[in-house]
Amino acid sequence: MTTETEAGTAAGTTSWTAAPTAAPPVRSRARGGAGKGRRWAVRAASLLAVAALWQLLTVTDARLWLRFDRLPTLDEIAARFAGQLSSPVYYLDLLQSLIRILSGFGLAAVAGITVGLLVARSRGTGDALLPLLEAVRPIPAIALVPVAILLFPTDEQGIVFITFTAAFFPVMVSTRHAVRALPTLWEDAVRTLGGGRRHVLWNVVLPGILPGVFGGLSVGMGVAWICVISAEMISGEFGVGYRTWMSYTIVDYPAVFVGMITIGLLGWLTSAAVELVGRRMTRWLPRAEGSKS
Repeated sequence: MTTETEAGTAAGTTSWTAAPTAAPPVRSRARGGAGKGRRWAVRAASLLAVAALWQLLTVTDARLWLRFDRLPTLDEIAARFAGQLSSPVYYLDLLQSLIRILSGFGLAAVAGITVGLLVARSRGTGDALLPLLEAVRPIPAIALVPVAILLFPTDEQGIVFITFTAAFFPVMVSTRHAVRALPTLWEDAVRTLGGGRRHVLWNVVLPGILPGVFGGLSVGMGVAWICVISAEMISGEFGVGYRTWMSYTIVDYPAVFVGMITIGLLGWLTSAAVELVGRRMTRWLPRAEGSKS
């Protein structure tokens, strides 16, 4: 009888003490949802504030050291944007720029990760390649446009080459540093258990460097957009950069800002896609609460 009473008391105590522990995650999720809503509200408010200030300065033709009387208003930009959206040339330019960026960036991702692994894991490969890579790396990719024009038979191939060069070095450097930053204890433990070089590479090195690699890919995507737009302005025949520069030459300033907005949206979407893939592939990593944006 005593045993049953004590057991019932213990069970009641256990259930009474366990109940409060399940409540905090619910409150935490509620607080997290409210906090995320406030963050998005602040972001939207900041954009609206900048847009309102732009409209005020351009409508009033303000000349406060900076000359806003030469810039188009939001109404003019919106009207020009609506006109561009109804034109097939706009979508042709979008497609052309996306093909160039994805081709150059895709090649740079594969080559950058491969070379970064080789120079970090092989002393002989590093001695052979690093001096040349470090000599070329400080040269801005856009400065290679004359070389690309002379080297490649078509402008299209030259623009892809410029995009590849711009994205290659951030990816390669981040991969190399990520490999060197891996704790040697991980590899030693796997080798002690009988793992070979290939097993270490696939099960220790590659998963361990993913955060650093995706950091380099994100940077590389941004740099690639800068250089592909610049290359299109210099030697392109289609593309968002080419169309933006042509709008400037004919003094169509609303179309110039339409091109700038388009470039910003394309860069944001592609960078967000890289970061999303990175989060999916590194979901096993511990993350602080509220780190997701």
